[in-house]
Amino acid sequence: MKSKMFFLMIAMMFIAVPMFAQGGAATESSYHPYAAVTAGFAMAIASGLCALGQGKAVAGAAEGMARNPAAAGSIRFALILGLVLIESLALYTFAIIFAKVS
Repeated sequence: MKSKMFFLMIAMMFIAVPMFAQGGAATESSYHPYAAVTAGFAMAIASGLCALGQGKAVAGAAEGMARNPAAAGSIRFALILGLVLIESLALYTFAIIFAKVS
């Protein structure tokens, strides 16, 4: 079963290769008028998913600290590290949007 799935994935990659070969010079005429609207939707989705992830992380950390107060320091460290990594999704999305739209 695994080998069948592996070969299917390899076949899909080879089928998709011509699609990625459509390169061209990026010129001023390649600007799409709806790029800003699409960027707004992308930022909204990224921010919403970050908020959901951060809420779930904080809830899990609070529950973990309540169950085991002795481990509060290590839970807090893992929580802060996780929140930083979750927030990086929104920052990367913002940076890509800023680079592409402006």
